[in-house]
Amino acid sequence: MSPLAADHSSSAPATPAQRVTGADWTRLQNDLDTDGHALIPQLLQPDDCAALARSYADPARFRRRIVMARHGFGRGEYQYYAYPLPPLVQALREAFYTALAPLANRWQAALDLPTRFPDIHADFLARCREAGQNQATPLLLRYGPGDYNCLHQDLYGEHVFPLQAAVLLSQPGGDFDGGEFVLTERRPRMQSRVTVVPLQQGDAVVFAVNQRPVQSQRGIARTELRHGVSRLRMGRRFTLGLIFHDAP
Repeated sequence: MSPLAADHSSSAPATPAQRVTGADWTRLQNDLDTDGHALIPQLLQPDDCAALARSYADPARFRRRIVMARHGFGRGEYQYYAYPLPPLVQALREAFYTALAPLANRWQAALDLPTRFPDIHADFLARCREAGQNQATPLLLRYGPGDYNCLHQDLYGEHVFPLQAAVLLSQPGGDFDGGEFVLTERRPRMQSRVTVVPLQQGDAVVFAVNQRPVQSQRGIARTELRHGVSRLRMGRRFTLGLIFHDAP
């Protein structure tokens, strides 16, 4: 089955949100269970990628700008979107959440954690707001030569959805060189495993925010993940980050 199964009942091209919904989620969930991450190739077309990257220069779209070096996060910068989100970002966030909620609940049960996530993203955001988490967390990241992002976890407040997504908006080997997406995974009584995820322009990677269940000889083990970006050697790299819980 194609990872981006199209709806052939209409001649209109699928929207990015429809590509999320139509993806092969049996394969993607298996990849997430096995590796802690999964790839959706060509989720966004080059025009959509370029439009999102250009929007970085419009401060009216964003609520906060972070210069990483000031906080010890690495080098480069990113901006958190303000509400209301751009329609494309909003549609992708809702579609990804709906597709991922069943897996998130299965992971919670496997880890013997009490929280369960509603089917609809708006219901989860209402839960966040009740806890004082009402600031949008989707973001655009911008890297230049020598920039990088230290390994980290995107944890904000009491309510944390256990998966997130990132979409590469720039073309490796054309717009930039270096700047690989990196994941580390630390399992109990084992050394950390490092994975470099190869991404092309428009590809989306879905990955665990903090922890996930892993089958071990003693049953289900809790493994901890972090993610980051290696140093850029040249050019400029833009990324769309989709985090499903909001921040205080």
